[in-house]
Amino acid sequence: MKTKKQPNILLTGTPGVGKTTLGKELAQRTGLTYVNIGDLAQEGQLFDGYDEEYQCPILDEDRVVDELDEKMSEGGVIVDYHGCDLFPERWFDIVFVLRTDNTQLYTRLEARGYTGKKLQDNVQCEIFQTIYEEAMEAYSKEIVHQLPSNTPEDMEHNLEQIVHWTEQWMKDHN
Repeated sequence: MKTKKQPNILLTGTPGVGKTTLGKELAQRTGLTYVNIGDLAQEGQLFDGYDEEYQCPILDEDRVVDELDEKMSEGGVIVDYHGCDLFPERWFDIVFVLRTDNTQLYTRLEARGYTGKKLQDNVQCEIFQTIYEEAMEAYSKEIVHQLPSNTPEDMEHNLEQIVHWTEQWMKDHN
């Protein structure tokens, strides 16, 4: 594998924690390429059926990985997705799990039109730290970090932290 000049970053967490907002702004500030897995799947029709219970398409994980593999080996990619154990460990230099207060998350998801089981399951996912535990199992513990994502101040602090980390990574690897 050729040496990457820029790091790959995974932004993960329960739907509604602010991954997309953070990822897009981070891409602007760092020049890295932002990839939202939901959008990528939609554009390439990378689905494997439809989940009636949650009223959403089922991601074809193998096709998503195949689609991104070459781009990831080049480096410089920010990946945004609410799951993380489908991606190869070798892809990421750092993993950020965004965390949001449950009452705030509930309000955000309600505003998105989430109801019933889908709403409850996503809030429970946050309460039980499901995505964080998934990340800790899927990746080296040294590269997995939790970030609070409740307020605009949290967002700005997270941006500054990740931009600083990215700049340091590039100094250390180039």
